[in-house]
Amino acid sequence: MPECYGVAEWYGVPLDGLSAVQRGEFSAFALRGRRGAPPCPFQEGAPSCQKSGGVCSLRRYEQSSDGRLGAPAGEPVIVCPSRFGEGELLVRWLAEIVGFDPDEAMVAREVPFMEGTETNKAAGKIDLVVAKKSNGGLAWHGLEIQAVYFSGEGMQSEFESLGDGCSSPPFPNAIRRPDWRSSSAKRLMPQLQIKAPTLRRWGSKIAVDVDRPVLRCNRRPKPEPEPRPQRRRRHLARPRTRAGRRAQPARQRALGSPYAGAVRGETACGEDGSERSFEQTLRAKLRPLGGSGE
Repeated sequence: MPECYGVAEWYGVPLDGLSAVQRGEFSAFALRGRRGAPPCPFQEGAPSCQKSGGVCSLRRYEQSSDGRLGAPAGEPVIVCPSRFGEGELLVRWLAEIVGFDPDEAMVAREVPFMEGTETNKAAGKIDLVVAKKSNGGLAWHGLEIQAVYFSGEGMQSEFESLGDGCSSPPFPNAIRRPDWRSSSAKRLMPQLQIKAPTLRRWGSKIAVDVDRPVLRCNRRPKPEPEPRPQRRRRHLARPRTRAGRRAQPARQRALGSPYAGAVRGETACGEDGSERSFEQTLRAKLRPLGGSGE
């Protein structure tokens, strides 16, 4: 039997737990975007789902003998970062790992970390920070959350198909699959190249949360000897302009910099704020773990 990725959880509900009527309702929600979307059960306070289409996770399915959706053939793959928020498991787990007493731990979300070079406004955020008061100061650690992107045809035709009114869900109507590389190497790694060195300078650390299938589909790091620092040369060119003529490239100057600094400079979208400024913003956003939201 053929296998294909399809919806595993939709607006917080397993697909195989939805009746034909409920699938029809969810189909209507998904096709009109985020307007009037059902609440997200994984976020504090259950606000309306903010993910267009409302898909929380995907999974592989077999096709049944009648051409409809058959048995699951693999684990769900999380495609919405809000799905990681269920029961504040990640926050509590991180607090435990870093040795914070749950009764003393506090949490803040979406804490501004960088400032735009031209606007001086927030240009990057740390997804989640767990903290506690320590010796009159603040001890804290960050957490970066990375869901998985998928590649293939858009989901609109799938939403239409799921609302067909039949008693059993339809088999996925197009090839879609998790895009592990876009999720990790192209999205997650640039974030870590920017944030991890700064947090290290500030005496803190950043953890990463990904779905288990991501680890299985990416190579695990191997211990390697510490390399000698390398310097990377960057050659800067600027356009030479003359009135009434097309601009021509011209040499400007060559710069030498440590490789890590060059990578960071070419992936960052702004300037680091100061540690003091970051902690002021963090203090304003912190709330007790398990307490009421802002």
